[in-house]
Amino acid sequence: MTIREPNQLALAIREPPTIEPWKAAEWQRLWLALMRQPWSALALVPASSGAPANFTTRIAVTLAHVGMIHLGAPVHLADGTALLLSDVRPFLDEVSHYRALGDRILLSLSPIGENPVTETLVKYTDRSLLCLLFEQMSSSEAARTVNRIGKAHFIGSTIFRPEDLASIK
Repeated sequence: MTIREPNQLALAIREPPTIEPWKAAEWQRLWLALMRQPWSALALVPASSGAPANFTTRIAVTLAHVGMIHLGAPVHLADGTALLLSDVRPFLDEVSHYRALGDRILLSLSPIGENPVTETLVKYTDRSLLCLLFEQMSSSEAARTVNRIGKAHFIGSTIFRPEDLASIK
């Protein structure tokens, strides 16, 4: 933006440079925390309803970028947020293909209460990450999600604020 004062030189005001989300320290810390346990397929599970439909997909895209920077190898993304029952088998075949290659794959999923295939997809993965959207998700629904999937299947949980996701497309 340039502001011109009458009879004066132009004053240039520069916006601070924006950092790509996958270069941010918080995302890198999250990725490194996820790497503390072995996995080849990781499910990103919303704690409950209340987030945008692409909530876990946006998280997965950023984590895949961080992972590729860290590993120097592909980290694939499988969007299962709108998967129908008739598509489960081909979807899981594709996940198996990447796992057989030795690649890592992130599955972005919808809340268990919104899509009946989510629980099946989660149980097909090695581990899961419970994703919470601050002040948008119910803690009692989050507890039900953990109970349905099984506490041992979760690698952990993380809380996102709406502004954390604003920079992710």
